[in-house]
This record gives sequence, structure tokens and C-alpha cells, in this order.
Amino acid sequence: MTNTQPRTVIVKIGGSSLGPEDTTFSDLVRLHQERTRVIVVHGGGPTVTDWLGRIGVETSFVDGRRVTDEPTLEVVTAVLSGLVNKTIVAEIQKAGGKAAGISGSDGPTVIARVRDETLGRVGDVASVEPELLDAISAAGMIPVVAPVSREDGPSARLLNVNADSVAGALAEAVRADRVVFLTDVPGVLGSAGELIQTLNEAQARHLIAIGVISGGMIPKIEACLTALRHAEMAQIVDGRRPGALLDALTNRAGTVISRGANQD
Repeated sequence: MTNTQPRTVIVKIGGSSLGPEDTTFSDLVRLHQERTRVIVVHGGGPTVTDWLGRIGVETSFVDGRRVTDEPTLEVVTAVLSGLVNKTIVAEIQKAGGKAAGISGSDGPTVIARVRDETLGRVGDVASVEPELLDAISAAGMIPVVAPVSREDGPSARLLNVNADSVAGALAEAVRADRVVFLTDVPGVLGSAGELIQTLNEAQARHLIAIGVISGGMIPKIEACLTALRHAEMAQIVDGRRPGALLDALTNRAGTVISRGANQD
């Protein structure tokens, strides 16, 4: 793998990926100051679940996606597009950078279609309009994107879209060189719990088919494969480690997913 710094990087921050020694925000600012275009996509599932519990709304998941009725969507929108998004923007600013927070519905940037009526207001990405992202980047700021998106068609309803899926779609749309998923596990784990350091598309799909990759890791892998339509590689990395993001961009940290045959 080359050590040449990529020109455009999508960084997906998971809701549980920030540890007490985390350096993600300072890493983002450093990359941006070194003239790498950085776009952040974030989740926030644990915070959403916490707020749903506070108001007595039950929550359930199917294949890593939250079943989203109308009351759940209201909390998802408030927490992700409001609390979590603006907290990340503030942390980037605290680290010395400039950032602007939006959701997929702003612009609109991410247009989605209902995935499955049984999941409620859950969407899959239909298209990406990158003009607002381009404008924020051109203004010298890091875009921070919450995954709440706009439904395709005249209703223009809000939909809850998986943040990993949004990251993968944005990576394809802006022709990113790299996409890094910061999470709370070392990477993709095998059947015995061992770290799988490299995967290609066929291997990843096989592991999903036999159940080794399951739950919330499925949309991450699907997002990686979407990103690889343009990106040179995607990585799933333990974001709780100091310097995890910068390490991922210069070394084979976590699980590296590429288009073709694995490389030693």
C-alpha cells in the first residue's frame, strides 16, 4: 500500500467509537490542515437509544437497522441532526478546525427511498447531490453530515438512513480516495474472534452469507463495497485508539477491504 496521503477522505464516526484517549477530532483537523479534503459522516445509535428510553419508546433492530415509526423518527432527527451533529462540530472547532454541520436532508444532499415498509421510516440511499458538501469544503470547513435524509418524490418526508450507508454513498459521489469507518471493535472478526486484516468483495459477501459477518457489521461492509466503486480501499478501524485515523491512512490498521485480490 502506498503511503501517499489521499486527497479526499470520508470518515465515518460510529456512536460508540470515541474512547477516553481518542484523538479523532485533532486527527481530522490535522488532515484538513494538510490540505486533505475531509468529510465526516456520523451515527449516534447509542445516544438515540438512550433518549428513546428516557421517553419510554421501545426500540428494535433488523440487520443493524433501527425500526423507525413516527415517534422514533422524531427522536432520531432531534438527536442525530441536533445534539450529536452539533457536538461533533463543536469538538472539531475546539481542536482548532472549522466545521459546518448538516443532515442529508439539507440541500437536499442525500435522497432516499423507503427500504421496507415493515421497518417504517427507514431509507436506502437513492442518490447524492454533493453541491452543499462542495460549498462547505470550498469555504475551508469540514462538512459533518448526519444521516437523516429526504425521501425521493413529492412527499419529501424525512427518512432514517443508516450512517454507514450514507458514508459509502458519499464516498462514491465525491470520488473519495479512501473511506475509513471508525468503530468500537478492532475490525471484521472471524468465526473464532480473530481479526481479519484484508478482505476483497467476494470474501466479504461469502462471510455475510455464512453468518460470520452479521448485525451492524453488514451495513458497514455493504457501505465499503459501495465506496469501492471509486475509492482505492475502505477500512474498518477501532477508533478508540489514539491516532487511529492517521494510522489507518498510513498503515494497514483494522480490516482493509479492496476491490480485487488481497495483498500481503
